[in-house]
Amino acid sequence: MAAMYASDDKPKPRPAITVPALRVAKREGRKLAMLTAYDAGFARAVDAGGVDIVLVGDSLGMVVQGQPSTLPVTVEEIVYHTQCVARGLRAALLVADMPFQTCATPERALDAASALMAQGGAAMVKVEGAGHVLDAIRFLVDRDIPVCGHLGLTPQSVNKLGGYGVQGREEAAAQRLFDDALAVEAAGAELLVLECVPGALAARISKALQIPTIGIGAGAGCDGQVLVLHDMLGLASGHRRPRFVKDFLAEGGSVVGAVKAYVAAVRAGSFPGPEHGYD
Repeated sequence: MAAMYASDDKPKPRPAITVPALRVAKREGRKLAMLTAYDAGFARAVDAGGVDIVLVGDSLGMVVQGQPSTLPVTVEEIVYHTQCVARGLRAALLVADMPFQTCATPERALDAASALMAQGGAAMVKVEGAGHVLDAIRFLVDRDIPVCGHLGLTPQSVNKLGGYGVQGREEAAAQRLFDDALAVEAAGAELLVLECVPGALAARISKALQIPTIGIGAGAGCDGQVLVLHDMLGLASGHRRPRFVKDFLAEGGSVVGAVKAYVAAVRAGSFPGPEHGYD
C-alpha cells in the first residue's frame, strides 16, 4: 500500500531550458527570468527557484572580488566560476560572460568562448557591444557557439562612456542603439541584454527583434529581466545601488523564496515597475 503514495508529493523535475526554447518563450509571450550566480550553492538556489537563465557575469569582479569595475576579470576566472555554477544547475540555461577584450578579434573570441563552453560548461556566451564585435559574433555562431549580445550600458566600456549612465536618450543615440540591436540579431545572436536603456526604446527594440531581449534597467517592455544576484538579495556590493534594483529577500524570507518571488514578479510583469526604469 505504501508504494502507491510514495511518489505523490515528489515535485516533477523541470525540463532543461535550451537555446531554441528561448525563441519559443518569446513567441508564446512567456517572460524569461535571469539571474547571475558565481558558485554551486547559489546556483542550486536559483535553479530551485525557477530561474530560466543563469549568467556567470564578469560582475563577479565587483561583487565577489571587490574590484572597482569588471575590467580585471580574466577568462580563467570566468571558467572557474562557470564550472562551479554548472555543478549546481539542473534545468536553467547557463551563460558565461566574455571578459574585457576577448572579442578584440574573432580568433581571440573563439579561444575564450571555447574555454568557457568546453572547460566551464556554459551553453552560451555573452558579448558586449556591436561594431567590430559583430565579426566575432558571426565567427562564433558559424562555429556552433550560441551568443547572447549586450547593448546599452556596457560595463566593459565604462572608461569610454565616462561612467555608468543611461544610454540612448538622445534621438541619434537611440537610433544607433536600435540599429545595433538589429545588427546583433542579424549576426546570429540568440538573446540580447539591454542595460540602462529608456523603457520606450527597449520596448521598440523588443518588438522589432525575433530573438528575446533581457532587460536590466530597461523597463517592462523587454521579453525578460536580469539582476545581479547580490542586488536581488539586498546585499551591499560596495558600489552605488542602481535604481533598477529591488530587494526580493525582504519579501521572500529565504534565498530560494527570494528567487521564487523574483521569478513570479518577472513572469507577472509586476517587476520592473516604473520606479525601476528610465525615460
